[in-house]
Amino acid sequence: MKYAIYVLAGLSLLTMPLAEAQQAAASSLKVPFKYALGKSLFEQHCASCHGQSGQGTDKGPTFMSPVYKSSHHGDAAFYHAALNGARAHHWKFGDMPPVDGISRRKLDKIIPYIRWMQQQHGIH
Repeated sequence: MKYAIYVLAGLSLLTMPLAEAQQAAASSLKVPFKYALGKSLFEQHCASCHGQSGQGTDKGPTFMSPVYKSSHHGDAAFYHAALNGARAHHWKFGDMPPVDGISRRKLDKIIPYIRWMQQQHGIH
């Protein structure tokens, strides 16, 4: 019986638009304790534009794209963008303003969470 449930859940992911399927799969991941604070801070400061699991929204790009892997956008780029804003260059959403209420200390937790999420999607 459990098998049928998993099959049906898998089939429902196949019938969803890709972005929704990725979001559903990402939200089912169990976040390790060491990334829990980063996840919470990400949800508080980043998710309104980048999605609950970094999958993007109509306001900001996904971080689950190879464009954002560490060899192309290193951690320094994430710090800079959040603290100072960033000019649009890989996205169609316009310039990114500095994130209200963000700090380097918070980013020290958020960025490892983003990198962990990327690893789960084969991006990092």
